[in-house]
Amino acid sequence: MFEQFQDIELFPVTVFDIFANLMVALVCGIIIALVYRFIYRGQSYSVTYVNSLVLLTLITSVVMLVIGNNLARAFGLVGAMSIIRFRTAVRDVQDIVIIFFALAVGMAAGVGLHIIALAGTIIISIIAIILVTFNFGAPRKREYLLQIGYISTPENESKLESVLKKHCRKLRLVNMKNLGNESMEVFYHVNFKSKDKGSELLRELDEFDQIVNVNLFFDEDDTGASI
Repeated sequence: MFEQFQDIELFPVTVFDIFANLMVALVCGIIIALVYRFIYRGQSYSVTYVNSLVLLTLITSVVMLVIGNNLARAFGLVGAMSIIRFRTAVRDVQDIVIIFFALAVGMAAGVGLHIIALAGTIIISIIAIILVTFNFGAPRKREYLLQIGYISTPENESKLESVLKKHCRKLRLVNMKNLGNESMEVFYHVNFKSKDKGSELLRELDEFDQIVNVNLFFDEDDTGASI
């Protein structure tokens, strides 16, 4: 009885169905790749990853066509896919989300749910673009990491403290290192009183002879300004 159940074709697939499903998956995959190119803001953009999004959508669609309504094929493909090991590290959470996006759309296209695939792709893409355009989720007051290396004397300590308080609304000491020869390196988390205060602070510290180096990190990729 179980074997007879496996042979039931609830969703017979024709050549036209295959072609239509793959074309929808291709269109959706290209849209996903283009949206990813537009919303990506990191430092490690990969052309291979973008091309793979299109192929991933198509491959997922083919997998769904192969499975159809056959449970034996489904379990067989699960076993076959389980032996694959993906060793490429995904650095950004957004990259993982886009992969799931491509998989979901490929599944919808593969089972013939073209309206869901196209509508889901368009709606989710518009939402992603809106979130990035309006910088949704960014903190209202960005916190910076300020690294300062200087010659440690009571006079320099007092002068440095007055300069920092002049430009910073919030100042919190994170770490302090003794580099020897009276040299110190300190790390602060700071919020500036205004947008221009960061550049003003760097300029003022640049005129301070006892400062060895200053680095201001302002994003999650540790890119910043230094003197």
